[in-house]
Amino acid sequence: MHDFCERNELYTVILARATARVRNVVTVPLDDERLTTVGLFFEAHAGLSRVSGRELESQTGLSVQWFEVLLRLVRSPGKRLRMSDLAAQTTLSASGLTRAVDRMEAARLVRREACPTDRRSTYAVLSDEGEASILRAIPVHVEHISTVLGSVFDDDELEVFTELVRRLRDVTNPLAAQASTPEALA
Repeated sequence: MHDFCERNELYTVILARATARVRNVVTVPLDDERLTTVGLFFEAHAGLSRVSGRELESQTGLSVQWFEVLLRLVRSPGKRLRMSDLAAQTTLSASGLTRAVDRMEAARLVRREACPTDRRSTYAVLSDEGEASILRAIPVHVEHISTVLGSVFDDDELEVFTELVRRLRDVTNPLAAQASTPEALA
């Protein structure tokens, strides 16, 4: 009988906690503007990635992922970044970046170098072939995004949009923000 009472009390406590959690749930209307804003942002990103990716690949032979990696490297001091910093600055996961760099290394666009001060770190380094590829691709990409963004924003709006996106990135992806600072790039 004692066991039954203890189990019954335990069930009562569990039920009370679950009921309290349900009561504390804040109800959000389905038409909440924040849901709309984030949804629009994700849809715009997906659309821009898809359209830019097709354009980039058809004109340069580089996938969006490879372009993204090569662009980060060519814009970094010494044309190199620690793999962890590169992952933070791209849309790739750490394992996705490793696979991409493996393929890019096989294509002779990048090479890996050990970090002399930290044996746990490895650098991705832009090769001469990688630099030539990205320098050919940048004008194609800039022309395309200029057309897309120019059809939506004037120069002042684009400047504001860039600042807003940077602020959002800094909060939602602090590792990318940190990896982009002059101190991190030195």
